[in-house]
Amino acid sequence: MYACLHATGNPALLVECARHFSPRIEETSEDTVLFDVRGLSSLIGSPEAIAEAIQNRAGIPVNIAISADPDAAIFASRGIRGTTVIPPGGEAAVLRRLPLNLLPGSPDTAELLDAWGIRTLGELAALPPLGIAARLGPEGTYLQHLAQGRAGRQLRPLEDPLQFCDELELDDPVELLEPLAFLLARILNGLCTRMAARAVATDEIRLVLTLENAPEHRCTLRLPVPIADGATLLKLLQLELAARSPGAPVLKLRIELNPVKPRIQQHGLFVAQSPEPQKLEITLSRIANLIGSENVGTPELLDTNRPDSFRMARFSAAAYKTDSAPCPCEVLTLRRYRPPQIAQVRFDAETPAHISTAVLKSRIIAVAGPWRSSGDWWQNQPWDHSEWDIAVTGGALYRIHEDLRTGRWFLEGNYD
Repeated sequence: MYACLHATGNPALLVECARHFSPRIEETSEDTVLFDVRGLSSLIGSPEAIAEAIQNRAGIPVNIAISADPDAAIFASRGIRGTTVIPPGGEAAVLRRLPLNLLPGSPDTAELLDAWGIRTLGELAALPPLGIAARLGPEGTYLQHLAQGRAGRQLRPLEDPLQFCDELELDDPVELLEPLAFLLARILNGLCTRMAARAVATDEIRLVLTLENAPEHRCTLRLPVPIADGATLLKLLQLELAARSPGAPVLKLRIELNPVKPRIQQHGLFVAQSPEPQKLEITLSRIANLIGSENVGTPELLDTNRPDSFRMARFSAAAYKTDSAPCPCEVLTLRRYRPPQIAQVRFDAETPAHISTAVLKSRIIAVAGPWRSSGDWWQNQPWDHSEWDIAVTGGALYRIHEDLRTGRWFLEGNYD
């Protein structure tokens, strides 16, 4: 079943009314909107009840037509005042008295039909099909099918850009976080409802606060996994604003969500349950507020040869995806001390023979090295190391190095 709304002067209101009942909408013209109402019978009831619900929702005088054929609904809404419900198979009987100018078509075809004395859809529908095809060709056959209410075309749905943005301008400035959170929840709930209707989630939240006598306060939250839960998004914004307060009363709020495909994950029957991404993201935000965002995340190696150079990047699902095959052989892992421990090293014939630190005092029984490592000489913090791998009494393996710029020795870490 298809429903059609026809009214002049307010096309946006017609589209808004249609969206309340169906996601599949066709804006036929500036004053006509067609939408699919299949399935509403189980929610609302008979076609007459559906038409009444549409009328109540519209709030303005509109012509409403419901039919199994979309074009029949369009013609009935344009040519018949009020509400029209066309039963299946009764399209031709309802349309027969409507004027012929409701049909699309070329001016030549309209002029020829007028010369034949055809004035209504019923008169065109009653003509012999073979004669119409012979004299007017495919266009004439199509127009006759429209007049009979059996064109049977598919709906051409209106495709809106996926933009999930809303703003709220306040009458009075808001200074406290609690009333501000209430307003944020109002906007986020509406945006999440719209995302759920389009089966999408978000991986980025952009918040802009217009402040009183101060520059705009902007913050962007990038989420490691797509989230569509309004309560989770609100909590993340609350933690962000608690850590970085706007510093002035808020006059206007604007929230924009970046739409992405929702996260779909199939859990195994014998795999340990992992924490929910929403709760994990809130926990990480709380930890970041306590110890600093630069100390929370995923270690990411820097593009340099400086030993132990890395930074903390935000968690991302893509960071855990790898196509590389596992190493077929066992490798040693260096467990670094941060910071490296100051050491005293004694040599025997230009080879380290004994090491003494705050936690290690032992004779060196085997060595490998040295290896020179240097770089960043053009910056403020260059390095120039001479590195050794040593084995001490008892079989433990360590990495030591000498800072050639200062002549001091350090214990970098031990091998596992």
